[in-house]
Amino acid sequence: MLSGKEYKRSGRMALKQLSLLLLIFSINLLLAPAGHAVLTIEITRGVDVGTPIAIVPFSWEGAGKPPQIVSDVIEADLARSGRFAVMPRKDFISMPHEDKEIVFKDWRILKAEALVIGSVRQLAPGKFQVQFRLYDIYKESQIAGFRYTIGTDMLRSVAHQISDIIYEKITGEPGAFSTRIAYITREEPSGVMPVFKLQVSDSDGVNSQTVVRSTEPLMSPAWSPDGNRLAYVSFEDKRSKVYLQSVTAGRRELIAEFTGINSAPAWSPDGTRLALTLSRDGNAEIYTLLLKTHELKRLTHDPAIDTEPSWSPDGSQIIFTSDRAGTPQIYRMSGSGGAAERLTFEGDYNARASYAADGKSITFVSRQQGGFRIAIMRLDNKTTQILTETSLDESPSFAPNGRMIMYATEVRGRGVLASVSADGRVRQLLKFEEGDIREPAWSPYKRELQY
Repeated sequence: MLSGKEYKRSGRMALKQLSLLLLIFSINLLLAPAGHAVLTIEITRGVDVGTPIAIVPFSWEGAGKPPQIVSDVIEADLARSGRFAVMPRKDFISMPHEDKEIVFKDWRILKAEALVIGSVRQLAPGKFQVQFRLYDIYKESQIAGFRYTIGTDMLRSVAHQISDIIYEKITGEPGAFSTRIAYITREEPSGVMPVFKLQVSDSDGVNSQTVVRSTEPLMSPAWSPDGNRLAYVSFEDKRSKVYLQSVTAGRRELIAEFTGINSAPAWSPDGTRLALTLSRDGNAEIYTLLLKTHELKRLTHDPAIDTEPSWSPDGSQIIFTSDRAGTPQIYRMSGSGGAAERLTFEGDYNARASYAADGKSITFVSRQQGGFRIAIMRLDNKTTQILTETSLDESPSFAPNGRMIMYATEVRGRGVLASVSADGRVRQLLKFEEGDIREPAWSPYKRELQY
């Protein structure tokens, strides 16, 4: 069996074997030595562009230390978005926490355009009041301000929601900090069999929870449009099967266990169907499965291998990977099947594509200069931009606002998660102290928190 690195670096294998190899490749990546996962975040590339914003540390009123530094979470969110230049706190002339304490000319001297102040006050054990205000420095006016009464477990969630409000008020676009990511981990406790986990965390990798636990490999998580379920592939009984898993209720449903390959599930935007790759008829093809009735419809009819489907945001089209031109390339067809249009022409390997939320661009893995990199293509003019510089990048997934891309990569032979802004200006690693992390999937927007 080829290792993941041998497969990627050789590039000489025909896509006739791609669907099976994709399964093998993902399993091999998950078989690296691993252990318990503890997260650290490292900015690997950043630029001081975007809106200059000052975030004053929130005041604290309560017993002991605050259980969560809300302003730190907000600062980290905005810094990694690529749309803000967060100003160093050491440069601050003053530290206001109330409206009357703000001297706007102090912030103009520092060339700040926006200012965030706030406070956290303990009302009772486990109960807090969080408030913040956002100001336009040059207009000397308040742009937004909210107050929340919450429990300890909601402090990080409120911080992400504040980040979303700030992001939208200044950029005019919705933020995506209150969303979640799903990913696969492998842990190997001493003296026992490896454990594979499908996990869900905040968008910054914190607050992880295990949704599925298995002694057999798991792969290809995909969020339902409402963010309540995940489709994924499991190798229970030593063969691939597709399951649907409730994230909150813990229920799961076996959805595909046909003869041969069952892989690459992708939800339709209305949540009624899955597109997936099956080899039930002998060749790996794209099918859709109507979830209510389990009715199957075959969309591709080509002797090539067709795999990795992904829906356009309006459900009218599906992009997928095929070797019908001799090498893995990205194609597009109607959501109901039919003739396919080739989208990628640069390089001999382009795969694992998915749409941005506005349908105007796609992200995918492209082999460039001897490495596998994350790329983005504008669909109006077919121009491609390479966003990463590492050599073993895979599984790109857009944030729901299309401004960031989460992907998997390797650091010192171990799988980690990383993100890059859609313009390539900001990159960061989400590194776990131990463990092998793969196949991230960014959730859609979820309902606003209730307080």
